[in-house]
Amino acid sequence: MDLHSSIKSQGKVVTQIIHFINGEKRTFENIVTSSVKQGQFTKLKTTDGKLIMINDKNVLCIEIFGDE
Repeated sequence: MDLHSSIKSQGKVVTQIIHFINGEKRTFENIVTSSVKQGQFTKLKTTDGKLIMINDKNVLCIEIFGDE
């Protein structure tokens, strides 16, 4: 089921900077917004075929930048 994530409003491909509760942050580039599946582990796919899984309980905030 598509939950219509607001990330899609940033374009078809985005960069995300994810800030974790321990102070660490990671940058993920070329995220295909139509591939985002939300849940306890949010799943993201990149344009080169990588699958990224993020445990939502460890995330403080997410910055999103459109790549188009």
